[in-house]
Amino acid sequence: MGIAARELSLYVIRPTLLYLGMNNPDAEALLLGIAASQSNLGSALHDRRGHGLYCIREPRHAALWDGYLAHDPDLASLVRGLASQHAFLCSPHLELTVNLRYATAIAWMLIEEQKAIIPKPNDLLGMAKIWRQVFEPQGRLRDFTHAWRICVTPLNQVA
Repeated sequence: MGIAARELSLYVIRPTLLYLGMNNPDAEALLLGIAASQSNLGSALHDRRGHGLYCIREPRHAALWDGYLAHDPDLASLVRGLASQHAFLCSPHLELTVNLRYATAIAWMLIEEQKAIIPKPNDLLGMAKIWRQVFEPQGRLRDFTHAWRICVTPLNQVA
C-alpha cells in the first residue's frame, strides 16, 4: 500500500512546489498523477525502473544536475537544500527513495527542464502525455489514466 493521495498532495507535493516558488494546483495534480503511475503512490519505491515515488533512474538524476541545475546555481542551491546534508554526499540517488520532498523537487525539475505546458487536472490525456514524454517514453497513456482513476480520483471524491 502506498501513501494516501490526499496526504501526499498536502504534506509533500504542495509544500515542495511552494518552496520552489511554484504555487500551481495543476502542477500539483500532475505530480500526483505521475507518482500514481510510476510507483502506485509509493507502493514500490525502488525497482528496476528507478528510485522513489517517481521512479527516477540514476543516469537521469545525474544528467539533470549536470545539464540543467548546474546552469542555475540559485535553483540548484534551492533543490540541494531539500536533500539530507550528509546522506546526499554519500549516496545522492538514495535521496530519491528516502526523501519525498527532494524526489518531488527533482521530478518537478525534470518537467521544468522539458518546458512542458502543464494541463488542467481534468485533462487526463494531456497529463498522460507529459508523463510519457518526461518519465516513461515507452509508457502507454492508458496506464497513466488508469493509475489516476485508481489512486487519485478517490481523493477528489472526498469532501
